[in-house]
Amino acid sequence: MGLREAWAALTGTGMSGYPVEMTSYNPVDVNQISVNWLWETQPHLRTVVTFLARNIAQLSLQAFERVSDTNRARLHEPDPLAVLLNRPNGHDTLYSIIFRLVADKALHDEAFIIPREIGDGVWTIEVIPASWCVRRGGHSSLSPEWFEFQSPNGAAPFQVLATDLLWFPGYDPYSLVHGSSPINSLKLTLVEQIEAQRFRQQVWLNAGRFGGYLTRPAGSRWDPATREKFARDWQAKFGREGSRPGGTPILEDGMEFKRPGFSAHEEEFIEGTKLAFSTVAASYHVNPTMVGLLDNANFSNVREFRRMLYGDTLGPILSDFESRFNQFLVPLVTPTPSAYVEFNIAEKMQGSFDEQTSALQSSVGRPWMTANEARALMNLPALGGDADELVTPLNVVTGGLASPTDTAPTGGYNAVPALHLGELQATKAVRVKSETGAQIWGPRYESMLEKFYAHQGQVVLSQMGAKAPEWWDEERWNKELSDNIFRLSLTSSVAIARQHAVDMGLDPDQYEQAYTTAYLRVMANGRAEMVNAATLAQLEEVEPDEADTVFDNAKAQRSGSGGFALAAAVAGFATSEFAKQYFGQRAEKTWVTGPNPRAEHAAMDGETVANDDVFSNGAKWPGDPVLGAEGVSGCNCGLSVSY
Repeated sequence: MGLREAWAALTGTGMSGYPVEMTSYNPVDVNQISVNWLWETQPHLRTVVTFLARNIAQLSLQAFERVSDTNRARLHEPDPLAVLLNRPNGHDTLYSIIFRLVADKALHDEAFIIPREIGDGVWTIEVIPASWCVRRGGHSSLSPEWFEFQSPNGAAPFQVLATDLLWFPGYDPYSLVHGSSPINSLKLTLVEQIEAQRFRQQVWLNAGRFGGYLTRPAGSRWDPATREKFARDWQAKFGREGSRPGGTPILEDGMEFKRPGFSAHEEEFIEGTKLAFSTVAASYHVNPTMVGLLDNANFSNVREFRRMLYGDTLGPILSDFESRFNQFLVPLVTPTPSAYVEFNIAEKMQGSFDEQTSALQSSVGRPWMTANEARALMNLPALGGDADELVTPLNVVTGGLASPTDTAPTGGYNAVPALHLGELQATKAVRVKSETGAQIWGPRYESMLEKFYAHQGQVVLSQMGAKAPEWWDEERWNKELSDNIFRLSLTSSVAIARQHAVDMGLDPDQYEQAYTTAYLRVMANGRAEMVNAATLAQLEEVEPDEADTVFDNAKAQRSGSGGFALAAAVAGFATSEFAKQYFGQRAEKTWVTGPNPRAEHAAMDGETVANDDVFSNGAKWPGDPVLGAEGVSGCNCGLSVSY
């Protein structure tokens, strides 16, 4: 029997059946336990294998032609390879084909595909379940020359030449003709779970519903008839099928009820189950957090684990499948030179749509999508007119703002012709102030904080409503707010400093943003910790049903005062940094109090020091984190520099 019989077995009855051999659990010899039986009965194994198969199968397998080292062309129908990927056979999708291959490789450490040409250049593929393979052989010790399969529908075994199928072998240290199932190394772990399940089941089936026993005072005697009558009455009321299971018995004659029954906590059943789950996941190189073991999970590390998934966990599997397809299947199917297939990992490695949009917008420096392209994403019809043209707002100029969402305070960075610093030194002393930048960027910081408080409130109130013990995730909120502050402060500080350069007739492009990132990151971390600490303190002072008022107040009041204080701090830093980069040691800075200043700040109005020095309160500029939460809260003072 050969390829024709194999194809008949695959396309006939029993395709989805199980192998004829189905070994049940034998507590004496674990080697008798079949892989299929473990897949059927062990939820940890099934969860991990299904996780691998689903996450790989959902990736689209795409066909390309390598035109040159720097040029790739996507293959479309009627190319036979593209046709095969779109319609692998008459009853399967590519998803189900890949799912079976990955699951077979995970369970049996090998997988099989039979390709067949059914027409002029038209090919189909079928997966032969690895559990059907009963023998393999040939004269070579390097690879099998043929495989023998036994389908579960009772048909005779059939042999297929190795050249007529695509074999995905695994690794066995003793052989080159078959793999070694990873489940062999897991059987003892899984057997331990099986025994634990059997024990718990036996306890529920055989133990009394009270899980205890009765005692009587020493020396009391019962005649056999009375003892038997009491036992029957107890069983009828409180036994497994009793009329009052779970009720409260009334004991007589000094009787006492003892409860020596097992405790899931004391027996460490839960810990044992978690250990087995994590062991199965580790054997397949899957982070336990990704399959539901959430003991150490938080927002930040789950997001990173997801990004690592398609690199460290699934990357080697994808590489194995791609290389096998490209070496053996692709040349067989298509005449296109330099054709190859590749899993589309990029779409899974990308961030959220918001993250992608922000990154692309900053990279391009201008809008990157037309109105009709955006409408197509929302399944809306195209518009006429200029909807197919890329619109560039007037505030975005080459070498100016990095994004159309940024706002230039006045004019643009190139509005004033740049002067050499030597020419500027010949002019009279010039003073630049930070207040203007703070006033312009304050609403942006206020909006950022308001959105953060709204999101934070939605999550925290939901957790508190569900009575979650860890309803406050300090690490998550500090990181989220710090990232928000850092991104906005990086943009606003550059805009403010470069505008100072424009106002003084200097070249704004000479301002180096790279010198500022380290400080702005530290500042963002410190400010985020202060803001979240204040929110947590307020939440702990109110009753749970009043927690919503904390976030209402944060959105209505704290976002405003905190936003303008942040803007003032960043503007002060940007102004001082501008003077440092352009004027060096010749610059001086002056503290300028804002409206309604606190007494200690009002006393500092007009205080002038060298740009590298600190003011009398220890701060380098208004809003400096060294002042602490009390010193920066609500501060709207400014900074002016001169040289």
